[in-house]
Amino acid sequence: QMCIRDSIKTVKAGAGDTFMELLVNAGADRSSAHSAIGAMRKTYHPRYLKRGQKIAVTLQPISWGVKTGEFIGYHFDPSVEESIKVSRLENGRFTVQKTKRILHRKDVRISGSIQSSLYVSASKAGLRASTLADLIRLLSWDVDFQRDIQKNDKFDVMVERLHQQNGDFARWGKILYAELVLSGKPIRLYRYESKNHGVEYFDEKGRSAQKALMKTPINGARLSSRFGRRRHPILGFTRMHRGVDFAAPRGTPIYAAGNGTVTYAGRKGGYGNYIRIRHNGRYSTAYAHLKGFKRGVRKGRRVTQGQVIGYVGSTGRSTGPHLHYEVHVNGRQANPLRLRLPSGRKLKGNELKRFARIRSQLDERLTASIGPSNTRITSR
Repeated sequence: QMCIRDSIKTVKAGAGDTFMELLVNAGADRSSAHSAIGAMRKTYHPRYLKRGQKIAVTLQPISWGVKTGEFIGYHFDPSVEESIKVSRLENGRFTVQKTKRILHRKDVRISGSIQSSLYVSASKAGLRASTLADLIRLLSWDVDFQRDIQKNDKFDVMVERLHQQNGDFARWGKILYAELVLSGKPIRLYRYESKNHGVEYFDEKGRSAQKALMKTPINGARLSSRFGRRRHPILGFTRMHRGVDFAAPRGTPIYAAGNGTVTYAGRKGGYGNYIRIRHNGRYSTAYAHLKGFKRGVRKGRRVTQGQVIGYVGSTGRSTGPHLHYEVHVNGRQANPLRLRLPSGRKLKGNELKRFARIRSQLDERLTASIGPSNTRITSR
């Protein structure tokens, strides 16, 4: 019989779909589909299937007088960087081939002036939302994004942009350098990677960007009430308001301000849904009026800095959705905005020398690269 062509049917995963359903719907018999999925499991677990994923299912070549053939495999791209192909062998078993694509990197420098907020200005300049979220989290140990930023403050970011061999855009990569100039004073951070500590960011003197506690434990909030005396909006009398309120839409994620242990997670009078975290023998933080807690966050659990612990709400004595945030020092409430927090790791000796070399290399790449806002892009 004369072969005409392979029969390839591309199927797209919908909500709740499984590999088995997709392969069978494309024409595979259930037994072969089960064997193929089993062969793939060690390379790519089928539960990682995402909505919208396309899978090309191959049946044996169509021949004269035969409309459909035997299921002989499938292939798909779980990411822009890799491809997975599952093929039937002559003995009927299936083999899996995983191919990594080489992505080419370009340094892209995105800079500009802040007119309303860092988020709006950096987005307009070309910084993608996911990279911008990483940038805000990176700087939030030093910057209160509602109070510290003024009109005409500056930002400057160098980030990798990855593309395929044919030039098609693949994805955004690492933040290599970030600078924020607040009222003329620069904050500069350089990416540094080591075997013992992984990826970290340091200022030009080798001091870690990561402090003991984040100044802003919430993303995208607007500072609505500062520490000090105020008239309580519900109780109607003046008392010391020992904390800072961040007004934000209901459901906005709240981060743990530092590494520590949850010592309270539940209802607490006028605080409503309330979490308290002990960071060490000296510092604790508290978060009030939450809509709810992140699954798994309960008394006795360890949390890490930047981990989502709950969501903005308006429980307890509250006139609207906001986070009430407190810092306790030796058991006493302190003003989070005025607190001088201890710094994180500081590089020394040979590690500081190695960082200095990497910083110099990044400075050279900064000189060579300008991005979409001022638009020169340098390949490497």
